[in-house]
Amino acid sequence: MTTLSPAVHAAPRTGRFARLWRGRAEDRPWVRPALLGLLAATALLYLWNLSASGYANSFYSAAVQAGSQSWKAFFFGSLDAANAITVDKPPAALWPMALSVRLFGLGSWQILVPEVLMGVGTVAVLHAAVRRRFSAGAGLIAGAVLALTPVAALMFRFNNPDALLALLMTVAVYCVLRALERDRGAARWLVWAGVAFGVAFLAKTLQAFLILPPLALVYLVCAPGGFGRRLGRLALGGLAMLVSAGWWVALVELWPASSRPYVGGSQNNSFLELTFGYNGLGRLNGDEVGSVGGGGRGGTGMDLPAGMELPGRGGGAGGGWGETGIGRMFNDQVGGQISWLLPAALLLLVAGLVVTWRAPRTDTARSAFLVWGGSLLMTLAVFSFMAGIFHEYYTVALAPYLAALIGMGAVVLWEERTRWAASAALAVTVAVTAWWAWTLLGRTPDWLPWLRWTVLVAGVVAALGLLFAGRVDRRLGLAAAGLGLAAGLAGPFAYALATLADGHQGSIVTAGPSGAAAGGRGPGMRGGPRGFVLYGPGPAGQGQGMPPGGQGMGQAPGGQGMGQAPGGQGMGQAPGGGPAQLPEGARPGAVGGLLNGSKVGAEAKRKLLAGADDHTWVAATVGAQNAAGYQLATEKPVMAIGGFNGSDPSPTLARFKQYVAEGEIHYFIASGGGMGGGMGGGSEITSWVEDTFEKVTVDGTAFYDLTQRK
Repeated sequence: MTTLSPAVHAAPRTGRFARLWRGRAEDRPWVRPALLGLLAATALLYLWNLSASGYANSFYSAAVQAGSQSWKAFFFGSLDAANAITVDKPPAALWPMALSVRLFGLGSWQILVPEVLMGVGTVAVLHAAVRRRFSAGAGLIAGAVLALTPVAALMFRFNNPDALLALLMTVAVYCVLRALERDRGAARWLVWAGVAFGVAFLAKTLQAFLILPPLALVYLVCAPGGFGRRLGRLALGGLAMLVSAGWWVALVELWPASSRPYVGGSQNNSFLELTFGYNGLGRLNGDEVGSVGGGGRGGTGMDLPAGMELPGRGGGAGGGWGETGIGRMFNDQVGGQISWLLPAALLLLVAGLVVTWRAPRTDTARSAFLVWGGSLLMTLAVFSFMAGIFHEYYTVALAPYLAALIGMGAVVLWEERTRWAASAALAVTVAVTAWWAWTLLGRTPDWLPWLRWTVLVAGVVAALGLLFAGRVDRRLGLAAAGLGLAAGLAGPFAYALATLADGHQGSIVTAGPSGAAAGGRGPGMRGGPRGFVLYGPGPAGQGQGMPPGGQGMGQAPGGQGMGQAPGGQGMGQAPGGGPAQLPEGARPGAVGGLLNGSKVGAEAKRKLLAGADDHTWVAATVGAQNAAGYQLATEKPVMAIGGFNGSDPSPTLARFKQYVAEGEIHYFIASGGGMGGGMGGGSEITSWVEDTFEKVTVDGTAFYDLTQRK
């Protein structure tokens, strides 16, 4: 077996700046410039056309705006600066964006550039983790694979918590790998790993702990030192994790509920309930009280109109969020987001473990395969079988693990290429990758049809070259390897470019060309609950793709459209029947209400700003996305009744009446269609307002002046 190149710890030659520019003393001259070039290219790629996404997910952008105005809102992650209710996550992912907006003002770049920097940082940390034990080439391959993964190109330019989570998970793995290298100093690295896990928990709660079991197990088995010392160091890391996450949780739970915002996403104003319910076990078993398609309130989490059901509920494994099972990551909805190199990563994981199987217990190469592979398999299993809310973009969490295995495995097999089994494994990996890219590209047959066959032919040629020429001639082998790498990255690179060329807005976004996440079914179709096809507004309020007459896919009995109120108002329609407007540059498929905030007209903005300083909230409306559009347009607090889905019991009708009596809320804005409007927790409030105050139509939307009774 060829000996893998261990990390070399050379004494510093010069100052830190010189080493940053030149790299390690033993590195070839091209190594550090190649890394800097990779990071610069990643940054430029992710910054290109960034403003096309506008405020991206208005739900989080509104919380960012609130946090930039109020330190209390910053701390709690409130949706508005007056602190009525929080987002349905902890606030750590909001903090970098809120600081950016506080420093540079509200805007698309101010919100999204921190996410881009997280993407560049993730590539850098991944490179460092792989490069440290393997070659510079392995680190560069891993970094490039991560940067060009379509879902990474989407989420490192988007303001959901997933970007920070991916960065922190990569940092945690890096720290564990450092702890595995030697007995001395291991405790320090495990403490830093615990801190990374703790902060990641404050970004996306329990998802941060998915990879904790395999990492702890690998350290316990493979780390140097006595078993007792290893166990004690793990306990120290666990304590660091508990402290780094628990300080915020303790403050929120101990803070008097009357003087803090309501915990969004919970039904009892408890962050612990949110963590272990809606964001915890509910994601696994599908019983998410208060969510669309979740448990409670008749199985939907919301009071839907009579006769209406969410399509897909109750049919087949996975309920309303798609079929679960081992093939989920490869299906029409998810495959194009993450699975381009997933078969290769799994094959190379097996190959890497075979090559290093007879190594000593503390061998760091084998430990690296176990750490990255365990992280991939654990996350893959949870995503494949979770019955609760699942979105395609969640799979960005897999990208660093997958990319690391590609870089490490390719280099290990290359070093073993003189052996028939190794060259055959490389050839099979390249051929399978080309075939799978050919399959994925076939799901969008009208998009770059030439690429599909080019990738397949190049992959087959590269596989044959690696199988035969690579064993006898190094230059021919390098050419075949380069061709194979290009063939493997061509598909995801093209999908990533298509992702960068488009703006992405709303709560449900996907990477790739339009229609890719729906198996090529046409423009505007995006992911949602199974059968829940989302459309942007078409002419005269018709949903895109709807047949004449306005009947949409997934109608309830009697012809009522999906998401329609009893009066026949369609999803994405304003109360008068007109189309709800999407933010400029938005890709079709992000309708107002549940999925994204609507564009606010000039007259509505003028009306809300008039006398804004005389009220705590310029307006209140059901659902956080409805509120977000108005808040971002006016930069004034807008109360989101019922939180994200409009189903949280906050505020109660009695409390809302008290706010109105005290003059704290100026307007009530009727929800402009969508699942968040007038259902769940806000239905009683909506009915009371409609019965008590005069309605005025402003820019096609019903406004109620809460200072003027009928």
